[in-house]
This record gives sequence, structure tokens and C-alpha cells, in this order.
Amino acid sequence: MSIWSRIAEALAALTAGEGLSAVFEKLRTSPDRTVAFAIAVIALGAKMAKADGIVTRDEVVAFREVFVIPPEEEENAARVFNLARQDVAGYESYARQIKAMFGDDDRPLCHLMEGLFQIAMADGVYHPKEDDFLFNVAEIFGFDDRRFRGIRAQFVTEAERDPYDVLGVLPETPMDEVRSAWRQLVRDTHPDQMIARGVPEEAVKLAERRMVAINRAWEEIQGARR
Repeated sequence: MSIWSRIAEALAALTAGEGLSAVFEKLRTSPDRTVAFAIAVIALGAKMAKADGIVTRDEVVAFREVFVIPPEEEENAARVFNLARQDVAGYESYARQIKAMFGDDDRPLCHLMEGLFQIAMADGVYHPKEDDFLFNVAEIFGFDDRRFRGIRAQFVTEAERDPYDVLGVLPETPMDEVRSAWRQLVRDTHPDQMIARGVPEEAVKLAERRMVAINRAWEEIQGARR
């Protein structure tokens, strides 16, 4: 069974009256965590697409930039998006449930935030209400302001870009520690590592943009310290 068929089944349980907590409880272990990750991106993305008051075709199509959707699964993918968009639950409940599911490992949550930013920027405009939405989700995930800025800088052209935020280190951090942080992020961004943490294979292309940002930040810090 494809991931899209499994996602459609999980969301169908929601529409049948099963609580979100119960659905996510069933998806706590791999490989079902990949389904939960995808549901989280789709559900939060559908809610965010309405944050600026308009759901554009660009934002719907943006799911194709996060997930590889084969032609035979387009109907299931569209169904998933529509179910999530119509659900009356607030986005905070989705964010809290996915945070609880991944526990202390916040790396999948970072990948999830990156997917949401990609969707937010699909129409070329970063709306203040989208920024509020994403900041609130990041807070629920336990991210501090520096980490949020680091993720935002990967996607929002006009956002403040601090390479130290991207690598998660302070400007006064010794160079050997900065190098270690960069290398660890490179390892964490390898597609095999992302899949092991619950990111669906259909979404690992998120790693491409993240790797570009990580390497660019490292190069900027190296250049500034020479």
C-alpha cells in the first residue's frame, strides 16, 4: 500500500469521528511515523494556506515541491489536502500532537518546518500572518527565536540572514566547534538519516535546499574569519 493510500485511510478515520490523538497514537512507530509526518505537513500546510485569507493554486501545487506524488496517487493526495483543509480542529492541536509523537528528537520537526516554509513561499509572498502562524508552530515545537530565524532564512529572501543562526551556533563559538556543528548538520541532512527519523522518502528532497543553506552558512563564516 502506498503512503498516500495509508494517509487517506488515517484521515478518513478523523472524518469518521476518531480523535486526532487516537490517530497519531497509531502512527507512533516506523514506518507509520512517515505517514504522521506527511499528515502533519499537509494538515498544517492546509491551515497555513488560509492564514492570509486566500488559498491559492500556487499553495496547493506547492505540495508537489515537498512531496513526490506519482500520477496514480494524485486523487489520494488531493483528498488528503481537502480533508485537512476542511477539518475544524485548530492548527495548534496538530502541532502539539506531532510534537508529542516525536518526543525529544526535534530534527523531524525541523524538516517539517522547512516543508511549511516551502509551501508559504509558493506564491512568492511571505505574508505577516504566515509568519505569525509559523512562529507559533515553532514555539509549540520548542524552537527558540534563533532557530526559527535560521530556518526562515533558508526560504524568505528578505529575511535577516545570519549564518550562525543557520548552523545553530553563536558568533563567538570557536572555529573548531563551528566546523563540528556544520559537519553534524551535513550528516543529519543525508536522505538516509532523514528517512530513518520518519521523513517520508517522498519528501526527502527537502534535504536539497537545507544542504545548500548549511554549506552557504559555513562558507560565509569561513570567509568572515579569514
